Amino acid sequence: MQPPKPDGASIDLARSVLETEAHAILGLIPQLGASFSDAVDVVEHCAGHVIVTGMGKSGIIARKLAATLSSTGTAATFLHPAEALHGDLGIVQRGDVVIALSTSGETEELVRLLEAIRRIGAKLISLTGDTQSTLGQASDVTLSCRVAEEACPMNLAPTASTTATLALGDALAMAVSTRKGFKPENFADLHPAGRLGRRLMRVEALMQSGAAIPRVAPDTAMPDVIHEMSSKRLGMTCVVDAAGRLAGIVTDGDLRRHMATRPNLLSSRAADVMTARPITVTGAALAAEAIRIMEERKITSLVVVGPGGGVEGVVHLHDLWRTEMI
Repeated sequence: MQPPKPDGASIDLARSVLETEAHAILGLIPQLGASFSDAVDVVEHCAGHVIVTGMGKSGIIARKLAATLSSTGTAATFLHPAEALHGDLGIVQRGDVVIALSTSGETEELVRLLEAIRRIGAKLISLTGDTQSTLGQASDVTLSCRVAEEACPMNLAPTASTTATLALGDALAMAVSTRKGFKPENFADLHPAGRLGRRLMRVEALMQSGAAIPRVAPDTAMPDVIHEMSSKRLGMTCVVDAAGRLAGIVTDGDLRRHMATRPNLLSSRAADVMTARPITVTGAALAAEAIRIMEERKITSLVVVGPGGGVEGVVHLHDLWRTEMI
């Protein structure tokens, strides 16, 4: 059976759609100005919650914007404007910020909410294709997401306009997140599941701890050092002082190197062959950071230390393999 021939007309149309939507996003750049900075200020200093609303296709984009804000450090929720007119408006309180999405700026359900939002005392930001519309004029801050044309061949179905609104919403969310100083560790706290969550797990959740930590004293005889390394199966052991602070580590590689220069290796002590001041991490470090260090240093394990230098655990490559991080 012959494979189907490419549909040239469909491919041409797809190319046109992608080009139109790409131009729509790029067209937003010259429209950015002081109003965008104002919107970032309003969301950053929101004393309550951010409520994102929109009807139809704009409503779908509004849900995405609310989710993006929430996942990057700004509490946000979606409010269906039609349901708001039938009681759900109670979610909006003084001190909240409402972000309303409407390409025309004349969406009936949104326009009918304007008086109530003003009465409640919430701030209003609009993302609209018409800044002179009823919604645009009623807003504290109006952001233009005007597009020259839709990607729909009939110039009817919301396509380029929703893509532009989505991109502008993302830009707003990222600017607010950066302004708030949102960091990878904050992101990790909000994304505990999935592959992304696993990469953002903290080392303390993955490390070998307690009795599983290989450890010896500096004066431990080499046969006992080797026994500790073999029994704990990490290819290394920590060398700790009397106070439990890390003095160094002995690895399989250290043993191999010293075998060539120390004929009496088995008569040595841990302190004679250890690597002093090894690379360490804290338990609060992200797993992704531990992976980076191991790859750069070409090592297979990291000692996890506390504020006083005490050994809290050891994280090994196989701990990361078990969680499918690498």
